[in-house]
Amino acid sequence: MNIDEFIRIYCFLFGRFVVILQREKNRTMIEHFLKQAEFNSMEDFEQHFEFVVPERFNFAYDVMDRWAAEQPDKLALLWTNDRGEERRYSFGDLKRQSDNIVSYLCGIGVKKDDMVMCILKRRYQFWPLVIALHKIGAVVIPATYLLTDKDIIYRCNEADIKTIIACGDAEILHHIDSAIPHCPSVEQRISIGPEVPEGWLAMTEDDVQNGKGATDPAVERLRKVHYGGKDHMIMYFTSGTSGEPKMVIHDYTYALAHLTTAAFWHNLSPDSLHLTVSDTGWGKAVWGKLYGQWIVGAAVFVYDHDLFRPADILKKMEQYRVTSFCAPPTIYRYLVREDLKRYDLSALRYVTTAGEALNPSVSDKFFDIMHLRIYEGFGQTETTCTLGTFKWMEAKPGSMGKPNPQYDIHLMVDGREANDDEVGEIVIKTSERIPLGLFNEYYRNAELTREVWHDGFYHTGDLARRDSDGYYYYIGRVDDVIKSAGYRIGPFEVENALMTHPAVLECAVTAVPDEQRGQAVKATVVLAKGWESKKNVHSFAHELKEHVKRVTAAYKAPRIIEFVDELPKTISGKIRRVEIREGEQN
Repeated sequence: MNIDEFIRIYCFLFGRFVVILQREKNRTMIEHFLKQAEFNSMEDFEQHFEFVVPERFNFAYDVMDRWAAEQPDKLALLWTNDRGEERRYSFGDLKRQSDNIVSYLCGIGVKKDDMVMCILKRRYQFWPLVIALHKIGAVVIPATYLLTDKDIIYRCNEADIKTIIACGDAEILHHIDSAIPHCPSVEQRISIGPEVPEGWLAMTEDDVQNGKGATDPAVERLRKVHYGGKDHMIMYFTSGTSGEPKMVIHDYTYALAHLTTAAFWHNLSPDSLHLTVSDTGWGKAVWGKLYGQWIVGAAVFVYDHDLFRPADILKKMEQYRVTSFCAPPTIYRYLVREDLKRYDLSALRYVTTAGEALNPSVSDKFFDIMHLRIYEGFGQTETTCTLGTFKWMEAKPGSMGKPNPQYDIHLMVDGREANDDEVGEIVIKTSERIPLGLFNEYYRNAELTREVWHDGFYHTGDLARRDSDGYYYYIGRVDDVIKSAGYRIGPFEVENALMTHPAVLECAVTAVPDEQRGQAVKATVVLAKGWESKKNVHSFAHELKEHVKRVTAAYKAPRIIEFVDELPKTISGKIRRVEIREGEQN
């Protein structure tokens, strides 16, 4: 080979190398984690969806730091509150802040596998703090600000929590201080301000900015170690609808599993501004305002408020031109009673819901006003979005959608696959592979884990039926199904019928003992504004019963109706039917 041939070959190979590098640089973020990133139909999605999982995947390094390197000035977080304050953070900002927090926390002894409980409401500090804790390898335990002394004591002792980081609101600090004498595992309490009581460490912005950030030896050391993969990353205490909260622990791949949540259910893109209504203490916060949204590259919108007023949220959506919105059904029930036409929501392109099943009457009313269908999804604290009305699908009011192909979903009854329109339990097959997004275990409770995860299936405990098109419809929890005069009645279908009456704001359907039927259907009803005077009118209960008979099968109609001012709920806002049942038994 002469020198000219060598130069030609060298130039050709170098050119190819440059093309490959440029192609790699131009890849969207989700293309790094999927074998195929674009799908043209639900069938294509079901057949070809497959993750590419880095060996030691860590969301903080593999997503957030990568965004900071590639597009440091891109908007990542837009935060505002009910006092009109506003903050905007780029991916570069979040990297710098998270590295400074790493420096701060390592300096006070926080390390890998430490249990760190974060009670931060919707404060903007939550997001860089979570990223920092992921870099350190500590286990994040998000918690709601509604926790009482008793709740804090329970969580600290069950999980051996070492550090509590809280917003410096007087009531929150008081509850924590009252609990601390009964929490021997807690070594340090950290306040982000404004109040920092005696005995607490301060982690205000000034304290964090004093860290050396990316140049700090601790940051460099952690970056080389790169914790991730199957290490424990985040743990949630369930909302306790049927007993004491369970500890649900996930590894680092859980964050990656939310790619489908954002890209194919929320239908987000890098130019989206997405609002999910959730306190950071709940799993819905990382479903809708953290992991998947930033893998896609969307900007997360946060409205920090203490008192929920539908008009306030609508004003913020109008002001900031929110393009995508997700909220639990309760929020939509309030929104459809507002005059939505008063607000310029023309930027809003996509709306979704999860947390509880959405009543079809609410979905239809929202569509009539906004001309947007609400795309429903289903999942648990133990999973990511397992069923969804994905972006290629027609939304059917009342349906949760179809199975997410990252999970092998089955509908089982008496050990066999349920037929169409037959009620069965939603289960996830795990005998061939453990799907990305499924929890590791109920922490420190092997017996409880075995109760729900056995014989190659994870049993969700949720009942549904599937129609001939493959759409799933929620029926209720296994324990909530009512057996009356030989009929099996799902409480949700009776609640749906009641919700179509304009007088009903909320309701819960439960079983009560009945000598003839075994169980009878009871409805506990909260009346809408303007209908309260009907509470003590005997004939109005009869009117609601007859209304249910007109909407659905007569045997499902409640035989007992009780009017109340509010329903018992968990601190996450889910209805505690178990408490209603216990009240009847007592």
